[in-house]
Amino acid sequence: MRIVLKVGSSTLTEGGQLSLARIDALAELMASLHPHHELLLVSSGAVAAGSGVVPGLSRENTADRQAMAAVGQALLMRHYAKSFEPHGIRVAQILLTKDDFNSFSHSENAKSAIGTLLRHKVIPIVNENDTVVIDELLRGDNDQLSAKVAFHFDADLLVILSDIDGYYDHNPKTHPKAKRLSCVHTISAEALNALPSPNGDFATGGIVTKLKAADFLMQRGKQMFLASGFDLKPVRRFLLEGAQEGGTLFCPR
Repeated sequence: MRIVLKVGSSTLTEGGQLSLARIDALAELMASLHPHHELLLVSSGAVAAGSGVVPGLSRENTADRQAMAAVGQALLMRHYAKSFEPHGIRVAQILLTKDDFNSFSHSENAKSAIGTLLRHKVIPIVNENDTVVIDELLRGDNDQLSAKVAFHFDADLLVILSDIDGYYDHNPKTHPKAKRLSCVHTISAEALNALPSPNGDFATGGIVTKLKAADFLMQRGKQMFLASGFDLKPVRRFLLEGAQEGGTLFCPR
């Protein structure tokens, strides 16, 4: 099975800084999956990694955020390489934009490169190319980027690891009795058109972009699993044992 895992800034950061412990935990999870599945990782976190490295750069300024992303992307990949090394796993960097998926030659070239990496047991780590795309940098569309990666690169499943442990029938922050939905087949237009509600200094998406990613895949006959990026036991059990003790599976009927 080919699986795309996506992890966002709200999961990778703590106290405004990149959390190396969480990167280590993610690497350990993926190492346990690696013998059984082909894995791709879509990772946010470049801006967070670059924050504070160059004095005088501000997150409020778009050009500064681009510079932070450029500095941070190299640091982020260095952290990933270091975390995967004890497991004997090599990683590779793939930077994409939405225009790459609109170009047949670009998408086919990326697909060929990724296929070669996977055949050689290398994990491709995909991120938005924030130094050349402004809209994505400001809106943070890595959720939908991960859905496009899953679709265009023939993955069987997208797993989004987030600061929420699933999709609820009501907002669990404002409704104490909200219930997590184990399986979702359709998403309402109202939910898809709601305003983004990101958590954290570097997060820019929220549940809405995750629902759009799920809807994109379900319309194309593919599945998405949304689970906690802080407690990785449920996603580990789901992927290794097929047991769902948490999270939400979005699947077409």
